[in-house]
Amino acid sequence: MKYSKIYDPREMNSYQFVSTTGLIMTLVAHLILILLNKTVENFTTLYLCWSGFFVIGTVVNFYSKPEEDHHHH
Repeated sequence: MKYSKIYDPREMNSYQFVSTTGLIMTLVAHLILILLNKTVENFTTLYLCWSGFFVIGTVVNFYSKPEEDHHHH
């Protein structure tokens, strides 16, 4: 099992990459809300959703095989 599939963007699949981007953008939005002294009900739930999406992507990435790539010719 290659654990670099968890933290190396070059080895992440699209689910992991999208969820990592979502986590970063949610964090930035959260910081902006704090600076503006605003709140959004259940905003922190986004962290749970993105984290779950990342876990699903990680499981898919661990169980996929390199030869399973779909090449379109």
